[in-house]
Amino acid sequence: MRLLVVEDEPAIADALSRTLRRNGYAVDVAENGHEALDSAAASDYDAVLLDLNLPGVDGMTVCREIRTAQPHCYILMVTARTSIDDRIAGLDAGADDYLTKPFDLQELLARLRAVFRRDRVARQPVLEHGELHLDPATQRVTRRGVDITLNRKEYGVLEYLMRHPDKIVSQEELLDHVWDSEADPFTNTVRVHIMKLRRKINDGFEGPGYIQTVVGRGYRL
Repeated sequence: MRLLVVEDEPAIADALSRTLRRNGYAVDVAENGHEALDSAAASDYDAVLLDLNLPGVDGMTVCREIRTAQPHCYILMVTARTSIDDRIAGLDAGADDYLTKPFDLQELLARLRAVFRRDRVARQPVLEHGELHLDPATQRVTRRGVDITLNRKEYGVLEYLMRHPDKIVSQEELLDHVWDSEADPFTNTVRVHIMKLRRKINDGFEGPGYIQTVVGRGYRL
């Protein structure tokens, strides 16, 4: 899951981004409204955590423009504005939820888990490819009914490949959807995760290896 944190207070932005990354999310940070709109134009996000009091373009305008451009994106307003009128205005501008500062980081994480859990159930039941089964609602991966334990990045790579079967997926595409804008495009992290993922889904099983390397182009399930 890729998230955009839009927050002009560096301490809050840093705390949010560090906590979200520790919990397996890919996170980009925008410090003002212009940066937020530029980021949203360049990347598709699963969720945006949006402050309202922003320099440049105000949060309400950012919310409306992102909602128009990315209608399926979950927008959570995280702001010091506490009045009922502000809540109503934010929801009417296109936000899905509204959380006032100060807030507990565990509550924010729980809200994200809840919305993504609902979204996974609505979007797709169980992904299947041969003997591989991936349940987005529970994040359970099995082969022939045997559970395969993956870390968050390995799971993200496999889910993306299973949502694009037979397509050649480049390293850059995986970095863009499973990692975040801070990922080094010249790093070998994708190759390392693919290697570990192959080992986990193949160990102890006879049959196809599933993940094919297409030299010079990427990977294909």
